[in-house]
Formats: sequence, structure tokens, C-alpha cells
Amino acid sequence: MGPVRRRRRRRRRRRGGVKNAMSTLVGGMMPHGHHHHHHHHPGGGQQTCGADTPPPRFPYGRPDFLDLTPELLQYSTDHASRPVLTLKRGSRLPWGTGYAEVINAGKSMLNEDQASCEKLFVKKPSGKQRNSTLLEDNGDGTGIPLHFWGVFDGHAGSGAAIMASKLLHRLIRDRLGEICHLLENPSSAPPICLAKNGSPYQAETKKGASQDPEDPDKVVSLESLVMGVIETAFKQMDDLIEKEKLSYAISGGCCALSAIHLMGKLYIANAGDSRAIIIRNNEVIPMTNEFTPESERQRLQYLGFLRPELLGDEFTHIEFPRRIQHSELGKKMLYRDHTMTGWSYKTIVEDDLKFPLIYGEGKKARVMATIGVTRGLGDHDLKVYNSNIYIKPFLSCVPEVKVYNLDENKHGPDDVLVMGTDGLWDVTTDREVADAVSAYLSCCDPSDPMRYTLAAQDLLMRSRGVLKERGWRLPNDKLGSGDDITVFVIPLAGIESET
Repeated sequence: MGPVRRRRRRRRRRRGGVKNAMSTLVGGMMPHGHHHHHHHHPGGGQQTCGADTPPPRFPYGRPDFLDLTPELLQYSTDHASRPVLTLKRGSRLPWGTGYAEVINAGKSMLNEDQASCEKLFVKKPSGKQRNSTLLEDNGDGTGIPLHFWGVFDGHAGSGAAIMASKLLHRLIRDRLGEICHLLENPSSAPPICLAKNGSPYQAETKKGASQDPEDPDKVVSLESLVMGVIETAFKQMDDLIEKEKLSYAISGGCCALSAIHLMGKLYIANAGDSRAIIIRNNEVIPMTNEFTPESERQRLQYLGFLRPELLGDEFTHIEFPRRIQHSELGKKMLYRDHTMTGWSYKTIVEDDLKFPLIYGEGKKARVMATIGVTRGLGDHDLKVYNSNIYIKPFLSCVPEVKVYNLDENKHGPDDVLVMGTDGLWDVTTDREVADAVSAYLSCCDPSDPMRYTLAAQDLLMRSRGVLKERGWRLPNDKLGSGDDITVFVIPLAGIESET
């Protein structure tokens, strides 16, 4: 047998491994396995410490603000009844925020979603704090107030989601502290260059500044500086997960969606497929885009084209409408690559027989037959099934940040920001969510402090559905969401109740 035929046979055998992984995935090994890896970790990230196992960075739990007893925590993991957890009456989150969550229908042992809601204060770091990260809040209430809401949808374990829910807001606060002197003077544009101690150069010592009126310096707004701080903090969070994995067990990865309120503006930062919408006067204002193999196809294909070694001789960056058979070599087939939005024809060559980098449609679309979401935190050790090919280079931890100016709009008690993990949106459209929230709040006593939590609970139960003989069903008898679901309903007039 010639070397070419031997190579072909070897390549076909290797591709067989990827193919088997794919058929397992598409065969629905996990119910509603939206973006969960096919080499699903048993126990859904419940970290046990054996002799050789490092301890978890944070123990598993539900958000602190739920204040669950051990009995309620145990009850919350019941996949058969899927109890809805909400804020207790008498608990109060900043702005009167509403919250509800529910566990999945059995695809992972634990609820891999996490959430955080914090009020912090941005202040200049003192000398000894300057080099430390993740400063504890000294709680003296001085500084520029910062409100933070986050939902973290974990996959292949809950370790990364728990860690991000505990630390991301602190990283953002600390990074904002470094530009605190600029935030305190919002009327002037940020200086292009800072002195070594972080204070801005004075106007008269503008070394290196452009003197040419034909070529003026670019003016950067304070808003875009805050956006950059948030983007950088997400990258830092991802680096911290990677660093701490050397000493701790931090399982899986997570999508991360955050809302940050600072100086009259809401910054919505999204890395993954969770979603946020603002409902104002019953009108929907989308505040996020989902990042999936389909929405990020060209970015992923371009990386595969530039760095083919990342594809491990198993995958092709080119997309075809279906898998190609060996007998089709030499025929012309529809394809598209990183440069194309539309389709064209190309002659099939041996390399095109490799598995496509992006395969499947809609919720079944996967990168390298493994993961269905393309931005998030963690996943540093995630590999293609049965191979040594890492997926992390194709995943981005950088969020898309959108800004909503609260001060420029009037908000009534029924105007809200809804943040939810994909379990909510998979079965409910933006419009349906807006109609449900508006209808619920219009029937609710405006003075009831629980109204936003009750609205969140109502939303969540609409997406979960009711358990019937054939699984969880919606009122129209369509399948309900079998995923973990987490929802915040945040009143946009809530800031007024704080001041």
C-alpha cells in the first residue's frame, strides 16, 4: 500500500473519532444540551477532594443574597419538581431588584448558573493597595457608587461560573479605581498620556502631543474609557481563572453577562449567549447580541485560516452545507469561507474531507463538534473529544459592551432591565418576555417591594413550563426549557429609591 493511501486511511480513522463524538452529540446524549460539551463531566461540577484533587476555589452554593438554609439548598437541586427559588420577602437587593432561578431538568446534577448583585464604591487605590488585586470593600460608603448585576451560565461544571460571580465585580471596581481621578472630573476628556504615578499630565507639559493643527489628537470619551476598563476586567478574570487552576479545582467555563451602573449610565457587557433587554413604555430595546458558532462564523474561520495548526489536521475552516463523501472528490460543491457572507462553488479536494470547524444549525451548531457558545470565561483545558486539540484559542473572553443613558430617559415603575441566561430565551421571545412583564407589573401593587421578584418568578415559570407525562410543557404544549434558568428584573426607576 502506498504512503498516500496509508495517510488517507490514518486520516479517515482519526476523523472517525471526531465523527463518533459528533453523532453522540447530535444523538442527544443530554436533553436540551444547549452548549454543553459532549464529554459531560459527571456530577455537573460537584468538586470532590481526593488525595490528588486540588480543593475547589469556592465551594458550590447558590447566590449569597438568597440566604438559603442547607435544607433549602438540598431541595433546590430536585430535578423532578424543579422548585423556583426567589428572594425572600424582607430581603432587599439594590434598586429593589427582582430575582428568580430554577435548576435544569436533569442534564447536570447541580445548577451551573450563578448570579451576583452588588453595590460597591470606586475609590483611588492607596499606596499599599496599588499592587494588590481584588480589594475587600471596606464598607465605609465613600467613593463613586457602582451597582453591579451579573449572570453566569456555566458549562461542564460550575467552578468558573462561581469564581466569576464572586470576583468579576471586584476586578471592575479595582480597574475603575485606577481612573478614579478622571471619573471625578467628567467634564474634561481623558488625557492621552498619564504620568508614571497615574495622575494626568498637566496641559503645559504635553510632551509628545501633536502640535500640528492639521493632525489633531484623537479625543476619547470617558464613556469609551469605562467600556475599555470593563473589557480589560473580563480578560483579567479569564487570566485569573487560568492562573488559579494551577492550585485549585475550577471546573468548566461560563458565559458572562453583566450590567454596571456608574454615573447615570448602564454598561451592559455580554460574553456568551445570555441576553439582556430593556423594556421601556412596553417597547423592547435589545442590549446584547448572542455569540454563537453561527454569529461568529467568520471570526472563527479566519483564525482557522490564519493558524491552521490550531485545527490539528482534523478540521477544515471552510463551511459546506453537509459532510462530504470520499466519492465526491473532484466534484463542485457549495462552500463559504471567512471572506464570504454568501455561497459559491468550489472543486472538492482531499483537505475538504476533514470535519468542518463549525457544524450544525441553530442550537445544535458547534465549534469543533464540542461547544455551542464562542465567548465566555474559563474552558482553558477544554479539548476536542479523544484528541489533543485545544478549543480555547477559538473562544473569546472579551465582552461586547453597550451603553444605555439612564439620565437621558424618563422611567416609570414598570420600565425594567431583564437579564437572563439562555434557558429563559430559548423558548420565549423578547416580545413575549416584554408583554409578560408589562402585564404582570400592571396588575401588581406599585408599592409592593416584591413586585419585581414576582415578575421574575412569573417569567421563569413561563419558560420552564409545567411537568406533564411527556416532560416540561408550555401552555401551548410546546417543550419548555430543560436548562438552568436565571432571571433578574431590575427597575430602571430603582436608582431614585436609593438616593
